[in-house]
Amino acid sequence: MASKADLIANSVLAEFDKLPPKRKPSHRGNGHQEWVPLSGIVVEHGDHVRCVALATGMKCLPASKIPHANGIVLHDWHAEILAIRTFNRFLLEECASLIRGDDSHIVDFNTGAEQPFKIKDGIKFHMYCSEAPCGDASMELSMSSQTDATPWTDPGPGPIPLLPGRADFSQLGIVRRKPSRRDAPATLSKSCSDKLALKQCTSLISGLVSLLVSPRGAYIDTLTVPESQHTESGFRRAFSKDGRMKNLQNNIWSDDYAFRPFQIGTTSVEFAYSKRSVTHTAEKISPSPLATAWSASGIAENIVNGVIQGRKVGDPKGASRMCRQQMWLLAQSLADQCNNRPSLTAALHGATYTHVKADALLQSRGQVIAITQLVALKGWIKNSGDTGFQLGQAQRME
Repeated sequence: MASKADLIANSVLAEFDKLPPKRKPSHRGNGHQEWVPLSGIVVEHGDHVRCVALATGMKCLPASKIPHANGIVLHDWHAEILAIRTFNRFLLEECASLIRGDDSHIVDFNTGAEQPFKIKDGIKFHMYCSEAPCGDASMELSMSSQTDATPWTDPGPGPIPLLPGRADFSQLGIVRRKPSRRDAPATLSKSCSDKLALKQCTSLISGLVSLLVSPRGAYIDTLTVPESQHTESGFRRAFSKDGRMKNLQNNIWSDDYAFRPFQIGTTSVEFAYSKRSVTHTAEKISPSPLATAWSASGIAENIVNGVIQGRKVGDPKGASRMCRQQMWLLAQSLADQCNNRPSLTAALHGATYTHVKADALLQSRGQVIAITQLVALKGWIKNSGDTGFQLGQAQRME
């Protein structure tokens, strides 16, 4: 009988397998086979598990490009983060279905509460990752891949480097930026380990979507990874109440926010395009520059350089449905259709994205983030510069 972890992994892999070849890593003309990380969000209800959102990807936007993103370029399309963004888009589209009078197996109306929608009772969310999340949870794996373990020797007391990537191996339990080649443009995008650790306090619901959907019941129950990608010490240190998050245990904040650490599940199932699988079947391998996003609500996109494949960066027609502009458009449309919600409508009609994020309705969430970063995720540097845009600069994708 398959374990819960195997069921979760297989539900994501089965949906990926259905995707057309154009959304998968390719075999290049020079003989290189591409590999890519895969992540997915799985819904459990009763005895049934179902993947509702997935993504592949392994790149992010350089810090110098953030001020020019104008809300239409994704900042981070590592598989884990793009999968969560795709899940949030899926939730908004489920809310739209409810407003139209259709049914949703995931969300329901939240009568009398601040947010007009909520996650249905009895729902659990699981996340699958084909690779160990970059950052603190994968440091032991990074160490084992070194031909010389010398960098892990503690160099002695000294300042922690500013958002290191894969470097400074002796420093554990710290916030890191996305790893990259030494010659790559600098980025301030935090590692997937750090962002997933934060999600244990803020839930899977993003800031914008939390104006509409309560975070209650939207926390990750289990994070499943292949056995080859799990190191007990690394995952415990990065995520558990016994690691760097220890000072947050028993924390319950207002508006249904709390520290809810996820369980770790391991599976023997391997993704066909993981680095390990590809290495076993091809002599030459290369990372794929392509990211893919899919959801059960009909999302199917290829992403290159933060925009839809084939479009130039900065072209509004290249805006992914998961970018800030398009998420704001849909959230605003939903708020306009919710009766007797003047505060919500006002918040989502802010002059700029900055105004929306600074609205009083997001104050509780902001406090949770600030406390978590102060107590557990020390050294977090905000990747700022893409909040001053106006909604009128976006083009509707419908």
